Amino acid sequence: MTTAPGGRRLLVPLYVHPAVDPGAWAALLRAAPALRGVVLNAADGPGHRPDPAFRTAADRLRGAGVPVLGYVDTDYGRRPRRAVLTDVRSHRRWYGVDGVFLDQVPTDPAFLARYRRLALLSRALGARTLVFNHGTHPDPGYARIADLLVTFEGPWEAYRTAAVPAWTKSHLPSRFCHLVYGVPQERAGHVARTAGLRGAGAHCAVPGKGENPWQTAPPPDA
Repeated sequence: MTTAPGGRRLLVPLYVHPAVDPGAWAALLRAAPALRGVVLNAADGPGHRPDPAFRTAADRLRGAGVPVLGYVDTDYGRRPRRAVLTDVRSHRRWYGVDGVFLDQVPTDPAFLARYRRLALLSRALGARTLVFNHGTHPDPGYARIADLLVTFEGPWEAYRTAAVPAWTKSHLPSRFCHLVYGVPQERAGHVARTAGLRGAGAHCAVPGKGENPWQTAPPPDA
């Protein structure tokens, strides 16, 4: 991975245990200047107890100047607030994360009040950065709550023809991120350029596929 134009543009979800693939975590350390953040996901969240390997990985990334974000599933607004906040608190206590990556966030404006409250309480627990992963473009109101919206998560073939709504043009590119998997290595640079053209200041392109495509670090030319 090389530093993309404009500095830190890579937001990397790396959902593999450091003991299983230490090389992937080492690759992130080498790519530190290009990283806007790394999403730490011990067990579809922080897990039931601290994992020393993830703590070490998080400490090393932060030592290299990389923000670490704790993965928290919100189940499209169905997961109880208390469970979500318990995960936020555990990530902060166990891994010292800088912020949280709230996954499976709905797009419907009917949930805005719920997520506004979640954001407020997460910040009160010490989460300085909030990322909402909608996977597609949500109601514009969400852009007033989170620091970063993931407005695309999906395979390379779908990304090639993905559309961008007009409302995004009234926001800085630094507010949007595209996560693309199943990307042929020779196309990783194309994803970076396409994200920029579509108004997304952060991206990630990985070759992985299947149920968990986020088990590898982006290739060196991403």
